[in-house]
Amino acid sequence: MKSRITMLFESKPESYSQADRNLFAEFREALNQGLIRACEPTESGWQVNQWVKMGILVGFRMGVLAEMPWGENKLFIDKDTLPEKSFSLDDKLRIVPGGSSARSGCYIAPGVTIMPPSYINIGAWVDSGSMVDSHALVGSCAQIGKNVHLSAGAMIGGVLEPIGSRPVVIEDDAFIGGNTGIYEGILVKKRAVIASGTIITASTPVYDSVNREFLKSEPGGAFTIPDGAVMVPGSRQMKNDPSFQVYCPVIIKYRDSKTDNALQLEQDLRAVLE
Repeated sequence: MKSRITMLFESKPESYSQADRNLFAEFREALNQGLIRACEPTESGWQVNQWVKMGILVGFRMGVLAEMPWGENKLFIDKDTLPEKSFSLDDKLRIVPGGSSARSGCYIAPGVTIMPPSYINIGAWVDSGSMVDSHALVGSCAQIGKNVHLSAGAMIGGVLEPIGSRPVVIEDDAFIGGNTGIYEGILVKKRAVIASGTIITASTPVYDSVNREFLKSEPGGAFTIPDGAVMVPGSRQMKNDPSFQVYCPVIIKYRDSKTDNALQLEQDLRAVLE
């Protein structure tokens, strides 16, 4: 499949045949089942599988606009190669009524809870025990680990192109607060806590107040938020005009028992309400 997808990516869209469309359908189903993924953990860190990103782009190229009926007098129009993902009881997840949607070609593990309305795009991976809360987005190819809490309004950006760029990755047991935005290949390590309203991009300097240093950017410009970091919105003085402040997320501490207790209380309250 890898070699055939790579060949299609390098071919002109007008050359695609029905056999090629059948191949893409198999590829999309492999994504749905979690047999392949756009980015995966290895002993040396997160590895981008470029050919998987190529395959997703091939699906956009070969698709033609088609009507997608959804309820009485409700019609969506999108590429026919990229339908909505369907669910059944066998998937062993909760998708609460109220307008949530996922594109076929994303993996959502058993035990995930999806609150309305939220959206999960193609190539995304959401692992077991995680919650995607109301108005949350999991962008194309974004990787969400086990027992991650994406609070209401959290935007996890997708990175489909360039194909070699790492998508946003949120590792196991991280807590992402409400109305946050994490974009451009940021890696949030295990058990990190991102407070409500924090925006992190590849061009946003992040200050670690515990170690009294700015996080170093990686090749490609993204940052890695360390294990257990607790981050809040902050500001810093402008170099050329100290009378003004510019936005700067700040790591105020690293996760401790007090943080764990506060998060556990919130989880317990949600469990009662849900």
